[in-house]
Amino acid sequence: MALYLLYESASGYSLFCAHGLDEIGQDTEGVRNSVLDLNRFGKVVKLTAFQPFASAVDALNQCNAVSEGELTDELRNFLELNLPKVKDGKKPKFSLGVSDTKIGSHISEVTGVPCHSSKFDLELIRGIRMHFDRFIKELKQSDLEKAQLGLGHSYSRAKVKFNVNRVDNMVIQAIFLLDTLDKDINTFSMRVREWYSWHFPELVKIVNDNYLYARVAKYVRDKSNLTEEAIPELTEILGDEDKPKEIIEAARASMGQDLSPIDLINVEQFAQRVLELSEYRKQLHGYLVTKMQDIAPNLASLIGEMVGARLISHAGSLTNLAKCPSSTLQILGAEKALFRALKTRGNTPKYGLIFHSSFIGRASTRNKGRLARYLANKCSIASRIDCFSEMDTRTSVFGEKLREQVEERLEFYDKGVAPRKNVDVMKEALNGTKSETNEGGEKDLANGEVHDVSEKKSKKKKNKDMNVELTVPVEDKEMDVDGKGDDKKKKKKEKRRRGEEEEAAGALDNENGVNLEQNGTQKRKKEKKIEADNGLGAAVSEKKQKKKKKKSEDDE
Repeated sequence: MALYLLYESASGYSLFCAHGLDEIGQDTEGVRNSVLDLNRFGKVVKLTAFQPFASAVDALNQCNAVSEGELTDELRNFLELNLPKVKDGKKPKFSLGVSDTKIGSHISEVTGVPCHSSKFDLELIRGIRMHFDRFIKELKQSDLEKAQLGLGHSYSRAKVKFNVNRVDNMVIQAIFLLDTLDKDINTFSMRVREWYSWHFPELVKIVNDNYLYARVAKYVRDKSNLTEEAIPELTEILGDEDKPKEIIEAARASMGQDLSPIDLINVEQFAQRVLELSEYRKQLHGYLVTKMQDIAPNLASLIGEMVGARLISHAGSLTNLAKCPSSTLQILGAEKALFRALKTRGNTPKYGLIFHSSFIGRASTRNKGRLARYLANKCSIASRIDCFSEMDTRTSVFGEKLREQVEERLEFYDKGVAPRKNVDVMKEALNGTKSETNEGGEKDLANGEVHDVSEKKSKKKKNKDMNVELTVPVEDKEMDVDGKGDDKKKKKKEKRRRGEEEEAAGALDNENGVNLEQNGTQKRKKEKKIEADNGLGAAVSEKKQKKKKKKSEDDE
């Protein structure tokens, strides 16, 4: 059987014919050794046909189709023109070796050509790829490299644009930036406190919040110029009426040193930068919340936007998080503690990033591990719904229902109230999504179904009445009309009552069948004994009568 090989290069489709395989061997090791020698490999594999791509766009389209296992019209025409024709009703005397099983199965379905992708075929195709520029004399090595480079860039660019993870990279970058901003803002706020405390050290104890401290430091600047006229503005900044008075009194009796105007300007500018970073941090948090509602609404409504975003960033993507089992999701973020426990044979961690959820904090110390396992299970379900659901409109109904389940589980641990079943909760969620998406259409359908059901029921009732009327005999009807059927009705009622009593007695007999059988056998034995005794008594009486007759005859 002849063997053909299909090779998809960056410049076009090519078809090779392999004959005389005995020279290099029928096993993969022999082919692997012969690939390095072109003279030996070229005697076995020869070029049959080559069709270049029309343009770079055509090359990209063909590459995308082949990667997805689809058979294009160009490839189909190329194979039909260059492969031997298969007659109807006969097996082909050749086979086609391909590099991918998906495209091979599609080719065999459409054209009827038997395709296979074994290790032997892959080694032959590897040799073709290595010496491809030698098989086609008009194709230079530099041209082939340029075609490969251009096709690789365009194919990668298209794959980056077509992101199946619903742009969850933005969430990953946002949560990383948010964590970095938190650290930087805390560091800069402490630097503002230390710097301004040389001038006004008493302010640290009065204002504890970093953001408010920076605003007050920017407003006050020089403590010697602070008067009671600044009380309304300080009240607006702090939101308290008592603290501005404390600040003014502390400024009058402050132990801090005086600063030059240039130093105060630098402190003011630095405080302004800290305030700008804090404002940007708030904007970034709002952006992250809206983005999580678009990408993973159920996970966000279940466990919160921040914890959900950290889970996605730690897993790498929403798809990776959805593929994780609940046991992995439970300890996600505690890998060091897990491996340390496995190494030292200690207790493994009970929770990772989900510890920051409010549910874990509300649970008692005895139930934290149990609730973490349950919460990880619900998070796994929510992430899979967000990732793999095919709904046109993003909804958070499932996340809200799963959150209700976690709340019920908390009540069960604390008060012993039995929670609802998961099946019932999911049915409610599905009904909620259907009612949100198709309110009008589903109402019409429901009304139509109700009318149909009611019509069917009425028809069934009419049929039953007709059947009852037909089953009543004509004579009974005439007797009822004449008023003479009362006796027959009473007799029928008595017969029915007797039949019911007999059925009940039969059921009791069936329940106690063993006892009845035993009693029946005992009765039969007694009857047999009585019969035997009666037979013996009759025989004895007959003998006595015969003896009496003999004696009477002898006497005579």
